[in-house]
Amino acid sequence: MTSELIEAFDENQNSIGVFSRDEVHRKGYWHHTFHYWLIRFENDVPYIYFQIRSKHKADYPGLLDITAAGHLMANESIEDGKREVQEEIGLDVELADLDQLGIIHYSLKREDFIDNELAHTFLHRMHNDEAPTFKVQEDEVSGIVKSEFDLFKQFCFKEIEELEVEGFQMFDDGDKQPIHKKVTRNHFVPHEDDYFETISSKIDSIIKG
Repeated sequence: MTSELIEAFDENQNSIGVFSRDEVHRKGYWHHTFHYWLIRFENDVPYIYFQIRSKHKADYPGLLDITAAGHLMANESIEDGKREVQEEIGLDVELADLDQLGIIHYSLKREDFIDNELAHTFLHRMHNDEAPTFKVQEDEVSGIVKSEFDLFKQFCFKEIEELEVEGFQMFDDGDKQPIHKKVTRNHFVPHEDDYFETISSKIDSIIKG
């Protein structure tokens, strides 16, 4: 299997070469990623969507995460990042239809894994008369859930400890089951507090602009 090659940067965003994905994470090099967040209005109430990571993932299996996200390879542009949305959750999107949330400096560290991302972050707003038709890439994503955005923002700022989510999850036998439950921060990939606060604030300023 060919190793994925990623362009690496120092803390001043100067390119320092192209390395394998494993080496980029082992040495903690900064690198470009694509983050896609989906909001849909239902009776004018905004809901935000999260993916459930496959239980077969090496990192953070079964936890809730960004709607869709992934690394940009060394030969890819920001525009190419939209492939992650198609691959992971089956939605075709165009960058021109998305709101830019900017480049967010994002770090996640554990043992010999250091994920320092320059995350090119986008928001997709769907309105009442639109409905996403999800088709998940089951080796990456096992389901999709949503919550009321206003409650999610409170959750991000630790004003509430639990968040009610609903959606679906796929199982290895192909069975698709509805989900409706309460979750805590332990159910999410352990993104930094700053990331949750920044994302929820940026989204809030756009949808309530």
